[in-house]
Amino acid sequence: MEKFLIEGGTQLRGTVTPSGNKNAALPMLSACLLTDEPVTLRNVPRIRDVDDMLALLASLGAHITELSAHDLVIHARDIRTTELDREICSRIRTSILFAGPMLARMGQVRLPPPGGDVIGRRRLDTHIHALRALGAEVHVNDGFDLRTDGLRGKDIFLDEASVTGTENALMAAVLAKGTTIIRNAASEPHVQDLAQMLNAMGARISGIGSNTYTIDGVDKLRGVEFSIGADYIETGSFIGLAAVTRGEILIKNAAPEHLRMVLLTFARLGVECQVRGNDVFVSAHQTLRVQNDLHDAVPKIDDGIWPQFPSDLMSIALVVATQCEGTVLIHEKMFDARLYWVDKLMNMGARVILCDPHRAVVVGPSHLHGERLESPDIRAGMALLLAALCARGQSVIGNIGQIDRGYEQIEEKLRGLGARIERVNQ
Repeated sequence: MEKFLIEGGTQLRGTVTPSGNKNAALPMLSACLLTDEPVTLRNVPRIRDVDDMLALLASLGAHITELSAHDLVIHARDIRTTELDREICSRIRTSILFAGPMLARMGQVRLPPPGGDVIGRRRLDTHIHALRALGAEVHVNDGFDLRTDGLRGKDIFLDEASVTGTENALMAAVLAKGTTIIRNAASEPHVQDLAQMLNAMGARISGIGSNTYTIDGVDKLRGVEFSIGADYIETGSFIGLAAVTRGEILIKNAAPEHLRMVLLTFARLGVECQVRGNDVFVSAHQTLRVQNDLHDAVPKIDDGIWPQFPSDLMSIALVVATQCEGTVLIHEKMFDARLYWVDKLMNMGARVILCDPHRAVVVGPSHLHGERLESPDIRAGMALLLAALCARGQSVIGNIGQIDRGYEQIEEKLRGLGARIERVNQ
């Protein structure tokens, strides 16, 4: 097992470029199954979750060619099986994203239970309800057996605005007969990017960016070349990193059009950012102070569906709050166990009251000290990296494979900013 050794207390400075959007790359990879022609994806983040998705594609019979480290060609001309590999699926939640494309292309799929982060119950009901509405027969046992004699368009109202549920429904609907309307749909940037890619392949999707998508089914999709945009969650992580280390960081190609609520929320913690074209600059001259609500009421930072503050940045915001003067309530509404890692932060000296599985009160600023830590999931792992980099002394973070699932070569990017961090074998 690998671990990170981190010597904290260094003011980070320099320029960094976020990788391609993980949450866009994963559904785009599964969408390659919708055509028998080659699909070229550029700016693919080379992270563990992507590697697992590529392994699943290869196990189904897709041929994968690396044009460069971040540019891939996926050619799913011949699909030799409709059963996904159980061991690979156990490592990654987004294996569920093969359900829609496989139903649309092959008419059936055997999907073992998906894995992924342990951050509370993560419903798959929305996926199943949408696919059933489009004409799939679903049997639930130790996994999912789905089959259809032909998908047909339907007016669907999703029971929740699930990102992956919306993506699965979109990918199934593009080859269904007739017109599909998906209401209460998710509209995050990565959902929009997937819809744009599908349209470039010949799909007919309208309403992109709204909560209602209309899809006129087509008989066939063609190959395409598509570039994945910047990961705005990684950008938000670097903003938090600059803040807690009192550093000065220029984030290149940061997709600021997706950062409006992110920048607004960080500003409530005293973190001011400058948007410079496609870049975001965080100055070292920050006054980290919680901005109280009217009448000096304790403010709240909470997450929600797009365009609200993303759940994937709540752990980062919590660490930033520990370095701010003032008190703030962190309210994580979307996942039952996402805040259960804060005991590790408290062991480092943070003053945090965990009220219940969804709410934590943070009182700052706290002087953090180095500790031995374990990364429980992707986003909490990155948050612990931030805490370790601003803490006094040395920290050791284990289980860093979780961080590798979502952040590409993160220690190299951090060292480029002056961080003292090493990856070693235990």
